[in-house]
Amino acid sequence: MVRLATPARPDTRLLDVQDDGPLAVVFAQLGATDQGLSGAEARRRLEVVGPNDPVGRSRFVILRELSRFVANPLVAILLAASLVSAVVGEVVSAAIIAVMVLLSVVLNFVQSFRSQRAAAQLRAMVTLTATVRRDGAWLEVPQHELVPGDLIRLAAGDLVPADARLIEARDLHLQEAALTGESLPAEKAAEAGVASSVGEDAHASRVFLGTSVVSGSGVAVVVRTGRATMLGHIATRLATRAPENEFERGTRQFGLLIMYTVFFLVLFVLLVSLAAKHDPLESFLFAIALAVGLTPEFLPMITTVTLAQGAVQMAHQGVIVKRLPAMQNFGSMDILCSDKTGTLTSGDMRLEQCVDALGQASPRVFLLAALNSQFETGIKSPLDAALLAAEPPDTQGYRKLDEVPFDFVRRRLSVVVTEAQTAAGAALGERLLITKGAPEGVLTACGAYEVQGERRALDAASRARCLATFQQFSAQGSRVLAVAWRSVPVQDAYRAADEVDLTLAGFVAFADPPLPGVAEVLAGLHADGVELKVLTGDNELVARHVCTQIGLAEARIVLGSELDRIDDIALGVLAERTTVFARVSPEQKNRVILALKHRGHVVGYLGDGINDAPSLHAADVGISVAGAVDVAKDAADIILREHSLVVLHQGIRHGRQAFGNVMKYLLMGTSSNFGNMLSMAAAPIVLPFLPMLPTQILLNNFLYDLAQVTIPTDNVDASFIRKPRHWDIGLIRTFMLVIGPVSSAYDFLTFWTLRTVFHADERLFQTGWFVESLTTQTLVLFIIRTAGNPLRSRPSRPLTVTTLGVVLVGIGLPFTPLAHSLGFTPLPASFFPFLVGAVSTYLLVVEVVKRHVMGRFMR
Repeated sequence: MVRLATPARPDTRLLDVQDDGPLAVVFAQLGATDQGLSGAEARRRLEVVGPNDPVGRSRFVILRELSRFVANPLVAILLAASLVSAVVGEVVSAAIIAVMVLLSVVLNFVQSFRSQRAAAQLRAMVTLTATVRRDGAWLEVPQHELVPGDLIRLAAGDLVPADARLIEARDLHLQEAALTGESLPAEKAAEAGVASSVGEDAHASRVFLGTSVVSGSGVAVVVRTGRATMLGHIATRLATRAPENEFERGTRQFGLLIMYTVFFLVLFVLLVSLAAKHDPLESFLFAIALAVGLTPEFLPMITTVTLAQGAVQMAHQGVIVKRLPAMQNFGSMDILCSDKTGTLTSGDMRLEQCVDALGQASPRVFLLAALNSQFETGIKSPLDAALLAAEPPDTQGYRKLDEVPFDFVRRRLSVVVTEAQTAAGAALGERLLITKGAPEGVLTACGAYEVQGERRALDAASRARCLATFQQFSAQGSRVLAVAWRSVPVQDAYRAADEVDLTLAGFVAFADPPLPGVAEVLAGLHADGVELKVLTGDNELVARHVCTQIGLAEARIVLGSELDRIDDIALGVLAERTTVFARVSPEQKNRVILALKHRGHVVGYLGDGINDAPSLHAADVGISVAGAVDVAKDAADIILREHSLVVLHQGIRHGRQAFGNVMKYLLMGTSSNFGNMLSMAAAPIVLPFLPMLPTQILLNNFLYDLAQVTIPTDNVDASFIRKPRHWDIGLIRTFMLVIGPVSSAYDFLTFWTLRTVFHADERLFQTGWFVESLTTQTLVLFIIRTAGNPLRSRPSRPLTVTTLGVVLVGIGLPFTPLAHSLGFTPLPASFFPFLVGAVSTYLLVVEVVKRHVMGRFMR
C-alpha cells in the first residue's frame, strides 16, 4: 500500500483529474489518503460530482416520455388533419379529433410511465455495491455513492465500480472486452513496469468502470465516476441497444403486417372516395381515421402494462425482472440450462471427511485446509465456509505472509503462512505454501504425496491410487478438494510460478445433498414443456450420482473434452439429445447455449458465478440470484431472491400469463377491428355518403381501445400456460383474414337493414352502424380471449366492467346532449331487437370459426 500524508483539500475540479502521472500527484489532486475518505467528505463530494451513474438521470424524463408518444407518425397526421379542419371552418370536427388524440396520448403515457416507474423500482431492489474504505474501515456501499478519492477493494467476481488507479495488485486480471473488445483477460499491476509481462504500459495500472475482475485482488483509488468515466463518455456518444430478443422480433413483424395492411387499405379508400366525387377534405379525414382505427396504437401501453404487472406479481414471489421484454422470453423458454450446485442441490455444503492421499482419516489435512480457508481473501467459496464452520483445529499460532489468488485456469488457491513469533526477536518458523483446489488442478503441480506423515514420490502407480481415492468420493456425490504443500524460501512476494513440486497431503470431501422436493419441481417443469439440461464443471461421477437421486439419470453423460472435437452444427443435435454435460468450461457452456438457440429453442440459463456471465449474456433469458457475484447479476435479465426452482417455475407461468394477455390484444386488433375497417373501406362504393364520420370513427376506436385497457388483469386459460408459446404471425394473419370478413359480413347486413328496413338517412345510418360496430367488436373480446369455451373461462372483473361499460356508453351516446355535436340521432326502439339478434349470432359464428383457427395454435 502506498503511504501518503493527508494533503490539503483538492483545489482542482474532481472531474478533471489527470490519472496518467505519478501516483503521488494523483493522490494530491484527489485529496485522497491511504485511509480513504471520511463519510462527511464523501457526501460533500457526491453533491459536487453527482451519482456514479455512467448513463445519468434526465431531469426531463416526463417530457421525454410524453414527446415519444406525441412523435408517433399517426398522431402527427391526426393533429395535422385537425389543423386543416379548423382552417376550413370545421371547428367541431377539429376539436373532436384533437380531444380524441389527446385522450389517447395521455392515457397511453400515464399507463406506460407508471409501468416503467414500477419496473425501475423493481430494478432498484438489485443494487450493485462496492467495497470502500470510509472513516478508516472497509464498508459495503451502493455503487452509485462512490466519489473521486474513494479507496476501493477489488476481488475475483467483482465489477469494477468506477475508473480508478491501482495502488495495490496481486495477480490481478481483468476482463475488459466491454471496452476494448479483447477477449483475453488483461494483467494489471499497481505501477507500470512492476511485472515484466506488463511492461511500461500505463494502462496496466488503471481499471475502468464496466470491466470485471477475473482473478486476483487489488486496491485502487477512484479517479472518475459517472459520466466522466470512459464508459460514461461512450454512453454519452452512443446509445447502445441490446440484441433483438424474441418478443421484440415478434412485435416488429406484427408492426410490419399492420403497416402494409393500413397503407393499402387507406390508399384504396382515398382513391374510391375521390372517384365517387366525395368531398376531398372529408375523404382525407375519413382515410386517416381508418388508419387510426386499424392501427393498434395502444399496443405499447398494453404490452408494457401487461409485462409490468407480471413482473410485479413475480416480485411478490421473489423473482425480480430487470428488463420487461424478458417476461415474454421467460414464458417462451423451453430449455433451461443450469449448473448443478445450488440449483439441483442445496448449495449448503457440509464437511464430511478429511483424508490423506490414500483415503485414511488425517487431522493434518484438516489443519492445512483450515489454514488455507482462514487466510484466503479471494473468492468466497461455500466450501471454505463449510470447512471453517466444522470447528477446525486451532490456527491462532500461524501468521499469513502472502497469497496467490484463485483463477479459473489453475483452479486452485495458495497461501503462504508461518508460525508466529513466540518471543521478542525470535525468528519466524518454516514458511509453508499451502495449496487447495480442484484435484485435477492440484495434482498436476504435485511431485510427492503424504501418507501417515511419510513423504513419498508420486509416480504413475501412486498417482493412480490417489486419483482412485478422489473418484471414490465423487461417485458418492461428494464435492472434493485436494490439499498440498511445500516449504518455500524467504522472498518478498509469491506467485503462481511457486506452485511446483508440491506434496499432496490429501483430500477434503463435502456433502451437497439434493434440494428437498427438487424431483417434483423438475417433473412440473417437464409437464409444462421446459426441459432441464445440467451444465456442470464437476466430474461425471458427481454429476451422475446427483442426477440419479433426482430422476435425471441417463445412459450417457457428455464431457467437455468431447465438445471440443465436434463443430457447432453437430453440437446442436447433440445438445438436444443430451441432458447432462460434465467437466465443461465456461466457454463450452456458452457453445451449448448458442447451439440450442440456433436449433430454434428459447434458452434460459441459471447461474451465479463469474464464469456464468458469458452464458447469462448469451441465453435468451439470463437468470441469476440475489447472492450472486456482481458480474452475474449485471448480465442477468431476471434475479431470483432465493435460489429455488420452485419460484423459477412460478415465474415461468407468470411469463406465459403475461404473453397470453398480449396475444388477446393482438388477435382483437387484427380480427373484428380489421373487419370493421374493411367494411368502411368498401362502403363508399355502395353508399352515396360516408358510412361513418371521421370523428365517429375516432370515437369508436377510442371507446374500443378503452375497453381493452384492462386486458392485463385478465385470467389466462390453464391450457395456454401448459406449454411454451411463441410469436405466431401466421396465426395473427389468419385471424385477420378469416374472422375479419365475418365481421364485415355482419356490417353489410347492418347496412342492408338500415337502408331497407329502417329507411335510414345519413345521420340515422351512421348512428346505427356506430352502435352495431362498437357493440360487436367490443363484445367479441369475450369470445377471442379464450381458446376454449367462453362460458367456462371467466374474464377478470375489471375486464368485464370496462367492456360492458363501453358498450353501454356507445348505446347511450345518441340519447345524450352530445349526440348532435357528434353527428348522432336517437335510434328507434325497433332497432334494438335487430342489434341483439345480430350480436348474438355474430358471437356464435366467431366462436365456431375461432375454435377451428386456434386448434392448430393450441396443440
